[in-house]
Amino acid sequence: MSSTSSAAACSSADGSGLFSTIKVEYIHRHRFRTLTEARLKIATWIVDFYNVRRRHSACQGMSPIDYERFTDAERSTRAATVGK
Repeated sequence: MSSTSSAAACSSADGSGLFSTIKVEYIHRHRFRTLTEARLKIATWIVDFYNVRRRHSACQGMSPIDYERFTDAERSTRAATVGK
């Protein structure tokens, strides 16, 4: 899961990049019978692939989930060091 604060921090350019990627990597490669089917499959693709496995250059080559875990661990380490 991604945090709400991360989603809120996205700029318009970030959103445009995401939608471009979705179109190129998923929508244009599939046919959907209904709008409901399209929404469900696109949401599933984002949750199961885009956020979990796909590597992003903005995340130092990690998936967004791995990058978030990495940065959380770094923050925890820094906080523990400062608290000593």
